[in-house]
Amino acid sequence: MQKVPMTLEGYRALDEELKRLKTEERPAVIQAIAEARAHGDLSENAEYHAAKDRQGFIEGRLAEIEDKLSRAQVIDVSKLDGGSVKFGATVHVLDEDTEEEGVYKIVGEDEAEVRSGKVSVTSPLARALIGKEAGDVVEVAAPGGAKSYEILKIEWK
Repeated sequence: MQKVPMTLEGYRALDEELKRLKTEERPAVIQAIAEARAHGDLSENAEYHAAKDRQGFIEGRLAEIEDKLSRAQVIDVSKLDGGSVKFGATVHVLDEDTEEEGVYKIVGEDEAEVRSGKVSVTSPLARALIGKEAGDVVEVAAPGGAKSYEILKIEWK
């Protein structure tokens, strides 16, 4: 069974989503199915079919979250340190083409949110950065073409 790395923050977010789905979403969709059934003929009842589709989505997401939480390898970033980039690091980089600075935190797949600077550990950028140190230059195969980044600083926060 393969472990799923995630930060404590990511674990808590998944756990909260699991609780919300079980206590709010699931009961609401069950109620919607019951109301749609009360309207009679189910073969042409759009409300019933929409509610059943929603129920399928919720049950699938519940199973997915429970699986990930059971295989979670929670990493407390505050206890990490070192001079090379690894999971949980916050990395300051300089785009060598545009001279723009960027800050990226390497997190688990479910936590990734590029707009807020969180990149998945499986992303091309994170894979290129892992194992490197401040001052190193990395090449990243991006969808828009290859990009070069210089690592300016590595933080653990």
